[in-house]
Amino acid sequence: MNTKEIGEIRRRQRRDRSNMTKIFGCYVNDKKEIISEFARSTGMMSENEAEKYFALLRRTLGGTLGKNLLDITFRTSQVADSPEHKLLMSLRGQGIHQDEVRMSFYKQVMENLTMEGNYLILLGTDSYDVPFKSKDGDTFSDNSDEIYTYVLCAVCPVKQTKAVLHYEPSSKEFQDGNMVNAVAAPELGFLFPAFDGRATNIYNALYFNRSPKDNHEGFVAALFNTPVAKPAQEQKECFEDMLSSALNEECSLEVVQTVHDQLCQQLALHKESKLPEALTISKEQVTDMLESCGVSEERIAKFSVDFEEVFGLDAEVYPSNIIDTKKIEIKTDDVSIKVATDRSDLIQTRVIGGVKYILIRADENVEVNGVNIHIADAEPATV
Repeated sequence: MNTKEIGEIRRRQRRDRSNMTKIFGCYVNDKKEIISEFARSTGMMSENEAEKYFALLRRTLGGTLGKNLLDITFRTSQVADSPEHKLLMSLRGQGIHQDEVRMSFYKQVMENLTMEGNYLILLGTDSYDVPFKSKDGDTFSDNSDEIYTYVLCAVCPVKQTKAVLHYEPSSKEFQDGNMVNAVAAPELGFLFPAFDGRATNIYNALYFNRSPKDNHEGFVAALFNTPVAKPAQEQKECFEDMLSSALNEECSLEVVQTVHDQLCQQLALHKESKLPEALTISKEQVTDMLESCGVSEERIAKFSVDFEEVFGLDAEVYPSNIIDTKKIEIKTDDVSIKVATDRSDLIQTRVIGGVKYILIRADENVEVNGVNIHIADAEPATV
């Protein structure tokens, strides 16, 4: 799915736009026991309550493609005959109204999800009569040949709030409040089937994960039985380790700067193009960058092998996952320096008198602990 298709389904997550007549829920404690299980009619809810439920479901369609929103692809054999695909197909249909089907799903989640504290599982289905869209972007709601029926799931932590003083209008006094079990924003969730090319695709699902550090692989394995991409933070760390270990002594400041700058430029150009698909890069594109920096064939070959071992054969990665587009960070055992991406030209490495230095040009406005300091003019250092 691309950003436009995700946005189209996300905008439906309101009571006045959706055909979701019921929202199903299961409240689970930290001992993997069901505290409560319910089915709520959206038509019987107050406007404020309905908006809160729909807002939670809507949050599972937010975030960044490749980082928070991950594509799940089923094998052909799974679609033909597998328990995990059958369960999802049943949930998006009439099965969601059957207690045994929902309970089977809830048990799958409870047995395989590792989450600290209590949490709430929310489920809802919607049938969307997809309006025809012309090549120039005009939509015609009275001309449709596609009905997209899907199930949307959100898993939300439930956290106990602290007792605080609050104002009571009836007594016109501040009083001590009770602790409340409040539902937090979703930690994970999914949309099934995918809405690809503005049509139903039962071979794919869209998985939402809020944290860039943990993809809840146990949850994914149990519900989808298919691999999921490494968490964004892990991808970044793996890429950094690959550059360092594969290039070894050829991994200079200039090489890292060049790779970082070129990836930032590609992301900026992609953003300007306003293409709905997220930008990805291949191993070959990265090795071309390394070659332009003068890295030897031997080191590039080592990087290629490491790339395939970590990310997979013919894999493509999201540049937004492997670099920080806002800053370059330089660290030693004792010093940490952060420089804006567009001013990486201020940084140099030098050897002066046999000692290695990191040099940062500082023309004006230099502060130490918030205090403006003056750097006295001196004779230039000799290398």
